[in-house]
Amino acid sequence: MNMHDIITQKITTALSPTQFEIINESHLHASHMDTTNNNTHFRLIIVAEAFEALRAVQRHKLVYKILAEEMPTPIHALALNLKAPSEITSKL
Repeated sequence: MNMHDIITQKITTALSPTQFEIINESHLHASHMDTTNNNTHFRLIIVAEAFEALRAVQRHKLVYKILAEEMPTPIHALALNLKAPSEITSKL
């Protein structure tokens, strides 16, 4: 299973998001990373009920906890856009 699939499985199992998008941005960081690994930098866009009562920092901590086994290796960086369903009228 590749890193994209691992992230997708863990996030969807833990959060049951109503919206989920994963973008591999590893190619944008090739200058400072091992160029043989193209699964190091990801952007996640997640809308989930679990975020409803949480502040931004708490949401980030929750996602990092879900992906703890993958951080900081092999995942080097995550850009997170995390919203609750009540916030989806705002731009993701």
